[in-house]
Amino acid sequence: MVHLSKVEWPVRSVAAGTAGTAALTLAYRVEHRLRRRVRRALDYDDSLVPGQIVAAVMHLPHVTAREEHELGLLLRWSYGSAFGLWHGTLRRIVGEPWASVGFGATLMTATLTLFPLLGRTPPPWRWPADVMATSIGTHVAYVSAVAVVDDGLRRRG
Repeated sequence: MVHLSKVEWPVRSVAAGTAGTAALTLAYRVEHRLRRRVRRALDYDDSLVPGQIVAAVMHLPHVTAREEHELGLLLRWSYGSAFGLWHGTLRRIVGEPWASVGFGATLMTATLTLFPLLGRTPPPWRWPADVMATSIGTHVAYVSAVAVVDDGLRRRG
């Protein structure tokens, strides 16, 4: 059995990123249940847009909606887990709470710029208020879970 004290910070950070991705996914599920009347994606991360971006970047022709959904999930879980490394890096440099503030700011900047720059969404000032609120709320859940899990693993080590 591996002791947490022997686990290096990058492994803890990726584990925290995975937990954050699970929290984000759960936040979407909860909001879908609370907003049953909404028959569309709650925000752009919850839509086919991430999969469409992956398909375009990889030059995949003739991708179905199901495949776009699967590519989007692959992107969410791989990127969400690996992005925990940025939180771990910031935590080592500036500590909390500034690590989480910088981490969240980086994440939201990426969300609000990359989707429009890659041509898949309107600019953020044209996003409907409920879409923006969902995007912020789910990303707060992600950042919070990353910080809590990283802190918990760090304390155990």
